[in-house]
Amino acid sequence: MTNSDTNALLRSIPATDVLLNAPWAAEFSGRLGREQVKKIIAEALGEIRRELCGDVRVSLPVDELVVSRATSLLRLRASSTLKSVVNATGVVIHTNLGRAPLADEALAAVNAIAGTYSTLEYSPEQGGRGGRNEHVEWSLCRMTGAEAALVVNNNAAAVLLALSATASGREVIVSSGELVEIGDSFRIPEILSFSGAKMRAVGCTNSTRTQDYRDAITENTAVLLKVHPSNYRIEGFVKSTSREELAELASERGLIFMEDLGSGLLCPLGVAFANRERSVRECLEAGSGIVTFSGDKLLGGPQIGVIAGSKNLIDKMKKHQLLRALRADKMTLAAFDATLRLYLAGRQGEIPVIRMIETDKSALLEQARRLCRILKRGAAQRGAGDFAVSVVETEDAIGGGSFPTDMLPGFGVGIRSACFSAETLAAGLRTAPVPVIPAIREGCVILHVRTLLTGDEQLIASAFLKFFMPAKPALPAARA
Repeated sequence: MTNSDTNALLRSIPATDVLLNAPWAAEFSGRLGREQVKKIIAEALGEIRRELCGDVRVSLPVDELVVSRATSLLRLRASSTLKSVVNATGVVIHTNLGRAPLADEALAAVNAIAGTYSTLEYSPEQGGRGGRNEHVEWSLCRMTGAEAALVVNNNAAAVLLALSATASGREVIVSSGELVEIGDSFRIPEILSFSGAKMRAVGCTNSTRTQDYRDAITENTAVLLKVHPSNYRIEGFVKSTSREELAELASERGLIFMEDLGSGLLCPLGVAFANRERSVRECLEAGSGIVTFSGDKLLGGPQIGVIAGSKNLIDKMKKHQLLRALRADKMTLAAFDATLRLYLAGRQGEIPVIRMIETDKSALLEQARRLCRILKRGAAQRGAGDFAVSVVETEDAIGGGSFPTDMLPGFGVGIRSACFSAETLAAGLRTAPVPVIPAIREGCVILHVRTLLTGDEQLIASAFLKFFMPAKPALPAARA
């Protein structure tokens, strides 16, 4: 474009105040406030001016471009970026998608407590201050066999508090093969350092013996630490020291044996390979003095970290100044208490994570067939013959660092198109009002049914039809 063309386009951009008074801006003023809408419109106009000055060609008339850009930006700012999604990935405990969906009773408990005042730190019986930990400690002790228990905001915080209270300024002995990183921020060496403890790694990556721990103990040693390997496995020649051996050594030398279990398994799971994972109760019975674990992984509750074990050690942590910075809020405690009570009542099958893991293949096949029929029916109604929809076998994962090499056989629905790549199909599903998050395998979009919740099939159908099979224009009416 010539300079005169650019200047003409720039002059044709409406003023911010003119746009602010347009009918389409009124809706956003009610949701964001007039002043914020004005700033967002100005931001959109600034983007367009920079593009025009940079000789970027525009495909729309400037007035249409301005309205399109401003409304898109306003819609983005007016909606929360934290929203519900459909998890069709087949990963049950999906960290990026919020891990464990809560059971209905946990949701009801949160709803009942969130909008009111509560007994969070108040005892009606005593007419004075109470403790927030008391709302869940009894249930935790019954489910785990622990003498005492304490909750904080996640398992990283649980490990940090436990080490800070028991080993600050002293040594913690841990196997070199257990210096793991979980996600992109939780590293055992860094947590140890931050707690004030001094790490002493023993053994090799694939082999650590009891004698390695014994030889490393000094007068400054406080804790023998065992860490769950979480999302990785070493195969081949591997030797590790059992918790029973470490518990015996710790008792012999007057040390604390602490175990970071990661996922908080409270009861047996109905899948064949799960018997390799020890429950919290089994770890404590084997001699662990302290066990830390997450509430939102295998346990199936909200994000919370639990420290269970010896009463004298837990009491020390309850008095630690760090606890106040790590404590859980009232809604988390309400959800966690309700989840624990489902376990106590033997109703853990009502917890979504447990239900998904234990669903058998025959039920998944029927669910996949039903979803396939729904999508095929929608395609037929829209005359979209270029989509191939079929039931496919899948391999699902528990996720959350649990059983990383073990897969759950399942079923899903595969979608292929002669007009769209799998990446384009997946991107379209992800941009639905309720994003649908699928998997892609060998050029095919896969919708795993194991991780679908009630109502998700209809959301998938809506996203599928809206983004890939727009309604055909109506034919002209026949002449009389």
